[in-house]
Amino acid sequence: MKQVLLIIDLQNDYFPGYKFPLWNTTDVLHRILLLIDHAKQKNIPVVLIQHVADVSLGFAPFFVPDTEGVEIKKEVLDKFTNPIIVQKAYADGFVKTDLTETLKKLEAEELLVCGMMTQNCVTFTSTSPMAVPYKVKVVTDCCTTVDQMIHLIAIAALSTRVDFITSDKI
Repeated sequence: MKQVLLIIDLQNDYFPGYKFPLWNTTDVLHRILLLIDHAKQKNIPVVLIQHVADVSLGFAPFFVPDTEGVEIKKEVLDKFTNPIIVQKAYADGFVKTDLTETLKKLEAEELLVCGMMTQNCVTFTSTSPMAVPYKVKVVTDCCTTVDQMIHLIAIAALSTRVDFITSDKI
């Protein structure tokens, strides 16, 4: 099966010193960087999904366009010469984006999904009606959210909808 790694919202605003720091981000970033290296060794394409708030919809507490906080972590971008980046404005990475077209071009059959936040963008992208054509696996040790409890609740809720894998099994 042709796998594609989706990395969701690994952006500055979710890290210490920015607008909405999450739990365990340093460890998750480290594991995702290793996962990118492993994916590249196995010729698994990587798609970076970046949330950019649509300020026309009202108050945007973070991921505001043209701020440092909206930027994808430099350590992630440094792993690529020409990163594939899909920008979104909704929790579901498929809604009003070119993710479906990107996955078609990559001939994706299986999606390996990780990133931030487990209960929100990871869940909504993984269980999107537009993800139905793909076998979806969430890389559980490469996801995080506001705290460990919410992360574990989200993983439990996802357990009936998608498969799980850890980064050392890819």
